[in-house]
Amino acid sequence: MAAYIIARIEVTDVEAYGAYAAQTPAIAEKFGGKFLVKAGAYEQVEGSGPSRHVVIEMPDMAAARAFYNSPEYQKILPVALANSERDMVFVEGA
Repeated sequence: MAAYIIARIEVTDVEAYGAYAAQTPAIAEKFGGKFLVKAGAYEQVEGSGPSRHVVIEMPDMAAARAFYNSPEYQKILPVALANSERDMVFVEGA
């Protein structure tokens, strides 16, 4: 069953964060991932939240975990954490 990585992000340093963001699609693809949403235009209809949204479809929860815990992703993760405020969840699809 498909799983989704959903991230809500407020970037604090656009240039530095860009170095991280440019590398994530290739890493996700190695685990069968596909970006469905990557920081496109949005409309806030309820509540409040960050200005950047990302949704990655993965084959299953195991692939989502494998992507996140991979050496390649862990290598670039500190760049994201240092240059943004964010939350991320893995959600199993219907």
